[in-house]
Amino acid sequence: MKNQKGGNKAQVKSWLPVIGLTFSAFVFNTSEFVPIGLLSDIATDFQISEAHAGLLITIYAWVVALVSLPLMMLLSKLKYCKLLFMVIGLFIASHLLSAIANTYLLLMISRIGVACSHAIFWSIASPLAVQVAPNGQRSVALSLLITGTSIAMIIGLPIGRIIGLHVGWRATFFYIAVAASVVLLLLVWIFPKVSGQNSISLRELPSFLEKPALMGVFILTLLLITAHYTAYSYIEPFLSQIAGLSDSWITLVLMLFGLIGILGSVLFSRYYDRNSNLFICFAIEGITVILLLLNVSAFNAYTVITLCIFWGLAITLFNLAFQSQIIRIAPQATAIAMSVYSGIYNAGIGSGALIGGIVCSDLSISDIGYAGGTIAIIASIYFLKKLLPLLKEQ
Repeated sequence: MKNQKGGNKAQVKSWLPVIGLTFSAFVFNTSEFVPIGLLSDIATDFQISEAHAGLLITIYAWVVALVSLPLMMLLSKLKYCKLLFMVIGLFIASHLLSAIANTYLLLMISRIGVACSHAIFWSIASPLAVQVAPNGQRSVALSLLITGTSIAMIIGLPIGRIIGLHVGWRATFFYIAVAASVVLLLLVWIFPKVSGQNSISLRELPSFLEKPALMGVFILTLLLITAHYTAYSYIEPFLSQIAGLSDSWITLVLMLFGLIGILGSVLFSRYYDRNSNLFICFAIEGITVILLLLNVSAFNAYTVITLCIFWGLAITLFNLAFQSQIIRIAPQATAIAMSVYSGIYNAGIGSGALIGGIVCSDLSISDIGYAGGTIAIIASIYFLKKLLPLLKEQ
């Protein structure tokens, strides 16, 4: 009996670093998503349009896209545990600046600081999760990491929005800094000393990036994430103005969007290794159909909520599947590959937020689903014609 208890304790202890990274993912992604839920309040406070306020999302994403690879190349020699602690420290300081921002420019500068920390964190988070996970548990470790992202949408974003509505959006950023400080202390206590994985030189980078399957994943990610964020960046005003949902219902929808992501993580950890192409096809084609149906579904609260639930499942499976593909395709330099992937992913976020803002300003917010769906159709065609055959060859 004692041996069994000792074995259980050792098993739990072996998962603590992954759990710590999951908490980190929760805090980082709460920060990334929370401007979406506070967009209207920030716009009102600074007396700017929602499209102008949406530049916080666009600039943030483009900074991540631009600095992910250069920062990772520059810092790849550092021990990952030390790098992780430095990144969270920058994240905390930037949020404290957001909390005192009295001008839109100062808020933007603080968000650029958060973006730099985000760029490095998501370059090393997935490789770290795989590296510190118990043997043979790679898919489970990745699913736990993405569960942190889902919980950010279930709890972090809605709570951040509630705090913003009742106390002010600046308080939301302050409490994110507090939460990040707690997570940093936890990681300092539990995280093992982990060195960086094999890195590559700047001279080797072009040949490394020329791998057809790797480039295919990058191109598809740019297209589909642009499509997704063309609509998702403005989902809060869309649900309010087009679907006619109240603030409490919008908060519920955002929670359900993330809640279904936990189910996606569970399905991924259990079935992905045997059905990878099925997961990928469902994610890509699902997002495409959902975006095209977004405006049509808005005639009724229950239909648009149901659609958003399936949307949350599809994007979660996409994120999990393609992070797994990156690790599989580029095992010799995963952190560098993930930094490029993170940069491209965020280029898609920024492009999507920009396109969505243009659609809102020049056409109608009701058209964001059609705009995103059109881009997603291109992504679907590219996947079926070009990328899927390459993935089958791996």
